[in-house]
Amino acid sequence: MRFTLRDGTAVQVRPICADDKALLARGWAQLSRESQQKRFLTAKPRLTSSDLRYLTEVDGHRHVALVAVLADRPTQVVGVGRFVRLREDPDAAEFAIVVGDPYHGQGLGGQLADLLAQRAAAEGIKRFTAITQVDNEPAQRLIARISTHLGYDHRSGPLREVSAELAA
Repeated sequence: MRFTLRDGTAVQVRPICADDKALLARGWAQLSRESQQKRFLTAKPRLTSSDLRYLTEVDGHRHVALVAVLADRPTQVVGVGRFVRLREDPDAAEFAIVVGDPYHGQGLGGQLADLLAQRAAAEGIKRFTAITQVDNEPAQRLIARISTHLGYDHRSGPLREVSAELAA
């Protein structure tokens, strides 16, 4: 799928594949420490080979991941979105999106969220969950965008779990 960000940047979104390990590692290295922290909720300056296997070797049903690249430079990753169905609750999936710092506020996160919600519905998933930092307003707006009902489980400290019922 191809679309244009608010600033006019053309982006191509496609399913991630096992051959994207180097692409993903380069994209991760370009993220600010703050963006890395918000994605993994801890400091993670680089992705390990195990991380890269998990993040790129997906089955396309239980674990779905989409990568967004610049349309004119497909070796430049600008965002990734994914969901992973929960084993203990097959109607739910953990949901995550990361957008490259130069592309924040350009609509990419929303586009990825919409695509993931549509794909999840097609896979029979009824609810997304995510653990976010309490002050991560962009992540919470993304989740609200795709949800018909939000629930929050306030954890101790700076984290909370968000549960988003997906539109049928």
